[in-house]
Amino acid sequence: MGRRRVPDLYRAPFPLYTIKVDPKTGLVITAGGGGASKTGIKNAVHFLDLQLVGEQQYSASLLHAHDTDTRATMNLAVGDGVIAAGQDGSCSLMRFRHSSQREEDSAASKQAGNSEGTARRRGGKGDRRGQDEAAASGDKSDTKDETSHISVTPLAEVQSDLNPKDPLQKVVRFSPDLSLLLTGGSDGHIRVWEFPSLKKKYDFKAHEGEIEDLDMSPGNKHLVTVGRDFSCSVWSGSQLAMGLNWLETTPQIAEKTYRYMACRFGKVEDQKDALRLYTVQIPHKRDRKPPPCYLTKWDGKSFLPMLTAPCGSEVISSLAVSDSGTFLGLGTVTGSVAIYIAFSLQKLYYVQESHGIVVTDLAFLPDSLKGKDIKGNNETAMLSVAVDSRCQIHTVPNRRSFPIWLVLFCCGLMVVGVVLLLQYLFPGFI
Repeated sequence: MGRRRVPDLYRAPFPLYTIKVDPKTGLVITAGGGGASKTGIKNAVHFLDLQLVGEQQYSASLLHAHDTDTRATMNLAVGDGVIAAGQDGSCSLMRFRHSSQREEDSAASKQAGNSEGTARRRGGKGDRRGQDEAAASGDKSDTKDETSHISVTPLAEVQSDLNPKDPLQKVVRFSPDLSLLLTGGSDGHIRVWEFPSLKKKYDFKAHEGEIEDLDMSPGNKHLVTVGRDFSCSVWSGSQLAMGLNWLETTPQIAEKTYRYMACRFGKVEDQKDALRLYTVQIPHKRDRKPPPCYLTKWDGKSFLPMLTAPCGSEVISSLAVSDSGTFLGLGTVTGSVAIYIAFSLQKLYYVQESHGIVVTDLAFLPDSLKGKDIKGNNETAMLSVAVDSRCQIHTVPNRRSFPIWLVLFCCGLMVVGVVLLLQYLFPGFI
């Protein structure tokens, strides 16, 4: 552990602010830009093809770049082929489709075949001449081109923040069942739309000041929100159910010296009905000798605090939870990246200043993809992006384990060895 170099997986021509992995296709979707300023820095959403090279190494290539004009995408959510992108004070929805060039050519040739009618069914020299003419004219519909193709279609746009001074959407999420779209902005309001109709369901002021983060539990039962006003709130619909108080686990810390920064729900491995909530607390003020940040684990149903642990003095900027709920990912404002064990909140992986500046977002690779092994011989793998335009991947190799038969065999040898030793030292022992 400590300072070491992580090679860049991909480098964009603009600052990167957000990253997600589509669980169906395995596409890595990252976005950012320079905003409306006329500096020549583009604003775009990039679609990357992630490939496993060997057992533990990865490579990524750019499949498609979708230009977002003068608006940088600061946050995004992905669900069932749809991207919800936070751009200034609005949420833009786009549908993307991933296909191979061969599939598109096949569809085009099928359509062309229907229009040609009986001309295709002529035999002999005429048919051969038609094939030769098609080849000469550059018709390659029968070639096996497996090149991937991404198409992006704008769907709709909703106003997600109404701050009169500087409207800015801070966070966007789809509900776990993809029936709701949730946004939080700098005006302190939570706005919830039914998806895909985009009929507004709720619009309520949840915090004084900016919304920092939000997440919804499975079954859409509870919504948890984090604001810059020192509070973390649990909502049932638009009604406040309770406020969380992490200081119950650390009574020695004075109130309002820390504020909540992020929240995420997570599963519990091997416990189907269990649920956990994880929050990050960071110091409200910067000191010359910075105090530690804290991670807190909560029961995801009763919302009682279970465990709080320090997670270093670097200020946390981003939080992610793996699909299985086994690992937590943390990024810092100084560019460091860490992976923690969710059960014990112990640090498992750490790279100091892996990025040159603030880590803006993290995303764990899915545990499995249909017909594709994406983790390889790694216990987990996590992507990180930062304002330095770099995308990196952080892996934890599978820890070596011994087969149970080998363990039992070694235990048997030890027992036999002890018996023989006792017979030698104490004749007539047995």
